[in-house]
Amino acid sequence: MANKGLFASAIATLLPAADTRNREGAPAYAYGAEHKLAQLAATVTLTDSFYGAADTQLMDVLEAARACDPWFVAQAAVYARQSGAMKDMPSLLAAYLTVADPDLAVAVFNRVIDNGRMLRNFVQIMRSGQVGRSSLGSRPKRLVQHWLEQASMPQLMAAATGKDPSLADIVRMVHPKPADAARRAFYGWLVGRPYDVAALPAEVAAFEAWKADRSLPLPAVPFEWLTAFPLTAGNWAELSTRIGWQALRMNLNTLARNGAFGVAGVTDAVAARLADADALGKVKPMPYQLMVALGQAGEGVPLKVQAALEDALEQSLVRVPIVPGHVVVCPDVSGSMGSPATGYRKGASSKVRCIDVAALVAAAMLRTNRDTRVLPFEQAVVKLKLDAQARVAVNAAKLAAVGGGGTNVSAPLALLNAERAQVDLVVIVSDNESWVDATRYGATGTIREWERLKNRNPGARLVCVDIQPHGTSQAPQGRADILNVGGFSDAVFDTIARFVSGDTRDWVSIVKQTEV
Repeated sequence: MANKGLFASAIATLLPAADTRNREGAPAYAYGAEHKLAQLAATVTLTDSFYGAADTQLMDVLEAARACDPWFVAQAAVYARQSGAMKDMPSLLAAYLTVADPDLAVAVFNRVIDNGRMLRNFVQIMRSGQVGRSSLGSRPKRLVQHWLEQASMPQLMAAATGKDPSLADIVRMVHPKPADAARRAFYGWLVGRPYDVAALPAEVAAFEAWKADRSLPLPAVPFEWLTAFPLTAGNWAELSTRIGWQALRMNLNTLARNGAFGVAGVTDAVAARLADADALGKVKPMPYQLMVALGQAGEGVPLKVQAALEDALEQSLVRVPIVPGHVVVCPDVSGSMGSPATGYRKGASSKVRCIDVAALVAAAMLRTNRDTRVLPFEQAVVKLKLDAQARVAVNAAKLAAVGGGGTNVSAPLALLNAERAQVDLVVIVSDNESWVDATRYGATGTIREWERLKNRNPGARLVCVDIQPHGTSQAPQGRADILNVGGFSDAVFDTIARFVSGDTRDWVSIVKQTEV
């Protein structure tokens, strides 16, 4: 009989050798420029993370963009905004294109700068000097002017809620041409210059009147304008029926703190709004956003409202596809996964951690694919029993409660090999900074174990979901049986489903299908 150890070693020498080091200094595979940019565009929030500072992330993004064709940069920007629901990255890439390809920047601006917050992001980035210019310049200035001139009055009012820069700052910079007396008066009111009071938009005039006499009805203006003033419990109760769905989700504790739920009918009305299927279909909240709301709901938020949030979470996952065969989901529960999913922001870090996102992906796939096996891992696989019939939030909470230890991405694959398990799909959800299984030379531990598994299961596929990419993976790109994908929106589930169904395109190819 042939020497198994000898021939196993021989096979290992044929595997692709690691060509770089990850942030832990362990062997890894480097992404190509396009793949790196695609990963970063769908995940990076330009804030400090466990493995890197915000300025390092910015440098990585711009370096990857410069190494790519501007057309791909444009596709990555549009994909990140429309499929990944990202904010900072699409604005940054749109700003970068004003220097790299000004003509293309026009098309991208019109696709990704779709609300006032995105406009303020774009102007802030342009003025920072990070993309090679410290002022708007003539063409970007015209783009901003056009956005202001084409925006509806409700859009302009909504845009007037942030700062650094504020909408007033932007109006002073670009001097949009008011199309009528109402808009001229609004701009004057906004920037503190003389204006025709009689020409003010009705909503703004009502706001000014309300400021002078609080007994008047609440004006139909963005609720942020109103919350700068003392409000009664009745006022808050009224706002709970008027603010947008996302604002409602984010302000449940505020409503509780200000007595809104003590007003008759408010609890039922808020619960109905949160779980309304039509509203969810329009807003399309990301599952992790609902986890934020659930995790942050304080004791003052009625249980009926919290139950409605759970219902909303379940509904947000109805699009998670049913994947045939033997599916194994491996959420990373190591120490580094305890960092905020969207990075550290002074005074405003997200309470949702990377481990929560990994747990959510695992629990969601278990919910849809009841035979899914879940193998959480850190230095080794963690024994944990989940109930496939339980609600997603329950299983996600169990997984997220593990936490700690070093990162060993190959651990679940090694266990499957030890068991000689039959496998069709393995999904690893991690930050990919594996170091416990570091090898001195040759292939990474992950690809060695994957090759062993493939020998027994020739049709098996591996998906590595990277929550916080840093340009490397434990499994090389370019293989038909391996997909590296980044992000934590529901687009990831769709990508997995296409991959399993036989779509052998890598993630770069998927991004390249984006229309600009």
